[in-house]
Amino acid sequence: MATDSENLRHRLDRATRHLDPPYAVVDLTAFDANSAALVDRAGGKPLRVASKSLRSRELIARALARPGWRGVMAFTLPEAIWLVRTGVTDDVLVAYPTVDRGALTELAADPALAAAVTLMVDDPDQLDFYDTVKSPQSRPELRICLDLDASWRLLGGRVHVGVRRSPVHSARAAGRLAATITARRGFRLVGLMSYEAQIAGVGDAPPGQTALGAVIRLAQRGSYRELLARRAAAVAAVRDHADLEFVNGGGTGSVAATSADPAVTEVTAGSGLYGPTLFDAYRDWRPTPAAFFACAVVRRPAPGLATVLGGGWIASGSASRSRLPRPWLPTGLKLVGTEGAGEVQTPLAGRTAATLRIGDRVWFRHAKSGELCEHVNELHLVDGDEVVATVPTYRGEGHAFL
Repeated sequence: MATDSENLRHRLDRATRHLDPPYAVVDLTAFDANSAALVDRAGGKPLRVASKSLRSRELIARALARPGWRGVMAFTLPEAIWLVRTGVTDDVLVAYPTVDRGALTELAADPALAAAVTLMVDDPDQLDFYDTVKSPQSRPELRICLDLDASWRLLGGRVHVGVRRSPVHSARAAGRLAATITARRGFRLVGLMSYEAQIAGVGDAPPGQTALGAVIRLAQRGSYRELLARRAAAVAAVRDHADLEFVNGGGTGSVAATSADPAVTEVTAGSGLYGPTLFDAYRDWRPTPAAFFACAVVRRPAPGLATVLGGGWIASGSASRSRLPRPWLPTGLKLVGTEGAGEVQTPLAGRTAATLRIGDRVWFRHAKSGELCEHVNELHLVDGDEVVATVPTYRGEGHAFL
């Protein structure tokens, strides 16, 4: 009897038999199942789509069309403007501060656009920069979200757990910045965001590292308790100055935990829709793999090796094996340690490498989510054993926002 993995491989092979590798696919059954699972985990709080994790307008729109999803978190202002202009959404939160003068000029010149896009701020100097582009007297109000740093700082800050994001860490600092924003003409403070990367973005069950997993879980529990209290205090301090429309938090890896925080009104998710390999290291919930890319076998350099053309689609972040793509189907393949995933060729070893023939497809999974789309112009959407649509990626539409 065929295994689930064998059935998936045969289904993907049949669906794409008319295509020449390399190419990427999204399995719509898995994508929609992941979407529903994330909504369930959010416990009634709306989910905001992290666009950087999808990087395809059609798939962002597909997520937004399902109950429980509302609004987009973009990674750049030009991207946010494009998503609004093309009708994908009328609610975009830009996750990072911007100094893009051209995009700011466009935003400030259009009241409807300014009403749909929220900018991120963690420093009064950013407000000063926005004012140099167009004065408050000659533009509509700009919607502002305050970025509260969610990292866990111990021993007076000598130990830092999490990413180095915003300088605004305490409730007092958040209140001071909120007072500054609301006192200035041309800005309206509408939201607060805090991204707990040390919880949402770090797997608590790294394969083969039991002791490390226990340490990660201990740190995540401590960080979560600390953030619950600090985020509540920060939200209260900010609400003394502004009537917030939303308090955003979390990511795919913390949807259930973040939504349980009473101070949070919405949670961001995106990677869980594609199910990249980094999320295989989570205990609480693992998305069903939905996004794959195929490479063709072009060489058999030795009896136990098969080499595919391309394959070196490496993920961003700390340089480690966890950032390498993983040969997924057929099962039993592995990268060669001395070569890894190469720019133009990738040799594969393992128990099934000897069974591969010239022209066979090998299906890979990317370590991260939307970064897969920086390597292809289109995604082939698979339903059952058919490609039912082919949709462009950001790259395929001529956009490289970062």
